[in-house]
Amino acid sequence: MAIRTGCSCCHMTAHGYDRAGYGESDPNPSRSLRSEASDIAELADALELGPRFYLIGFSLGGHAVWASIKYIPDRIAGAAMMAPVINYRWLGFPRHLSEEAYRKQQLGDQWALRVAYYAPWLLHWWMKQSWLPSSTVIKGTTHLPNRLDAQLREYVMKKSGMFEERRKLATQQGMHESFYRDMMVMFGKWEFDPMDLSQPPFPVHLWHGDEDGLVPVTLQRYICSRLSWIDYHELKETGHYMGGVQSLVDVVLKTLLVASVSA
Repeated sequence: MAIRTGCSCCHMTAHGYDRAGYGESDPNPSRSLRSEASDIAELADALELGPRFYLIGFSLGGHAVWASIKYIPDRIAGAAMMAPVINYRWLGFPRHLSEEAYRKQQLGDQWALRVAYYAPWLLHWWMKQSWLPSSTVIKGTTHLPNRLDAQLREYVMKKSGMFEERRKLATQQGMHESFYRDMMVMFGKWEFDPMDLSQPPFPVHLWHGDEDGLVPVTLQRYICSRLSWIDYHELKETGHYMGGVQSLVDVVLKTLLVASVSA
């Protein structure tokens, strides 16, 4: 059985769940990487998945996979990440490489990441104010170089009623308890650096598109070059929204199962 973690607006095959502060899940003002891994373990127990299970993280849900590799490796049978978001301040990155990728982000996103890291207590106010540049990712105005990504976003925007209804349900406890706390954990000060992790006792796969306009492929390549135990799959002419890539979710699940049997 697989647990899927990801952005609240993304829907994929397998079992997804609302993380703390999303939907009807209880908020957790002390949310952290460790608490994310603990929530996953508790959910697996509640679903009676057994001692070990598969874990798939999409986009921002990748931080839950990194946390699980760090804190509950004995519970994981196999892990996959699809376009996982990175933290530009992970110490394992060469400074010139992370700064180059960071400077390519739009000004509002650079500022939002700075606030999330240096002044998380100010983030809620910052994201609500309108007289200084703020996150284009949250606004849905980020430039997307991939054609399919742009088309998917345009389709979602045209179906604004459906999109807004789903977003309203996901953030019914407020943007601060959902999106903004995610930003604080993902882009704040991490308890560990993923590039310092030792090889876990299960297969780990990572898929990333070479035209991802939200997560720099250069940094993803570097992470996987440092962690040789990750099987890296780079998809040509592919962007960030991998749920729109035909049959990819089936490929991910099949890859995990085959890798675990072969291990």
